[in-house]
Amino acid sequence: MPNDNSPYPFHFSFPSFNVLAVAGALAGLANGVAMSASPTPEEDAARRAELWSELAPYFEPPPEFAGDVTGYRPVLEFEDGRPVRTAEEWEERRKEILDLWHGWMGEWPPLREGGELEILATETRETFQQSRVRLAWTPHETTEGYLLVPEGEGPHPAVVVVFYDPETAIGLGREHRDFALQLTRRGFVTLSLGTTEATEARTFALYHPSLEDARVQPLSMLAHAAANAWHALAKRPEVDAERIGITGHSFGGKWAMFASCLFDRFAAAAWSDPGIVFSDERQAVNYWEPWYLGYHQPPWRRRGLITEDNPAHGLYLQLVEQSRDLHELHALMAPRPFLVSGGSEDPPAQWRALNRTVAVNELLGYSGRVGMTNRPEHSPNEESNLRLVQFFEYTLLHRGIDKRHPPSR
Repeated sequence: MPNDNSPYPFHFSFPSFNVLAVAGALAGLANGVAMSASPTPEEDAARRAELWSELAPYFEPPPEFAGDVTGYRPVLEFEDGRPVRTAEEWEERRKEILDLWHGWMGEWPPLREGGELEILATETRETFQQSRVRLAWTPHETTEGYLLVPEGEGPHPAVVVVFYDPETAIGLGREHRDFALQLTRRGFVTLSLGTTEATEARTFALYHPSLEDARVQPLSMLAHAAANAWHALAKRPEVDAERIGITGHSFGGKWAMFASCLFDRFAAAAWSDPGIVFSDERQAVNYWEPWYLGYHQPPWRRRGLITEDNPAHGLYLQLVEQSRDLHELHALMAPRPFLVSGGSEDPPAQWRALNRTVAVNELLGYSGRVGMTNRPEHSPNEESNLRLVQFFEYTLLHRGIDKRHPPSR
């Protein structure tokens, strides 16, 4: 039976979007136009229907990839070969996948469930409050970032935004990477985090317990840090803990993907061109690097593609040899919705991997939970950002997954 908590009132295909409609929506986004803080149920339903009419085409694979799972091992099958036929069996299989990957990547240290954001300074910016904050996000380290809180009565939905530095996402960096700023203009609390010190040192990630003796793969440790950020953000009185998502671009996309897959309290996620599956041919899809899934003790390999004179080491090679890939982690999202904001590293052919998670959602009685937009360039653009913001507006702002307002299907 379909689950009546599905955020999608209907599931059907729409024709290509109308250019004038997109132009109008982009203008509204640029001007920071937000819906009323407290829309009536009728207004809320109408806005959700409007959003879904624009998003729906991206939640269906192109015809040439419909049902195609070539190259990706089944996830609806236990390690001993038994098929997964029921929702109860999926819960067992899900735990099996999670345990396997934590076993390979290293077990997390305990989460800092009592952690809080320390407010360092606050200023008014546009129509929202921007605070510099400090967060203890690993057993031994703190970091600083920015908390953006929109006007209006809360609690608000929220999104954690991750990148190399926390300034870019709040609009103080390269164009079209200001996800936190755009989302806050639309009514979201946002927490922008980065790895500034690690980035400056060209290490890019977090190492537990130390750089010289890491026992958790750095990308998994980044996910752990994001989970700690969730706990701190969920304690804020202006935040609805049931409606917290996560997003990021490139390195941040990898980070957001691992965080949302490994920590199921993130209600929705959008991953901007991280390279959602392994590829030895794409230099930007570089999971073999020692700051992602190829940790080895320093001195490190030279950065770049795997070659005979510059081989990869560690876990990444083991995963590839065993025909493991990241689609197994994607499946851990089900039935939570996610959007791949695909660019040069995530073309439409990635639906072959995404279709495995589509199948899990179908088993659980859900549809329209897996989406992908596509652009030719790695960098985000106005349209891809519009869809990313609309995705969160649909799933979180307008109670798309709020169990208090289960929509019909």
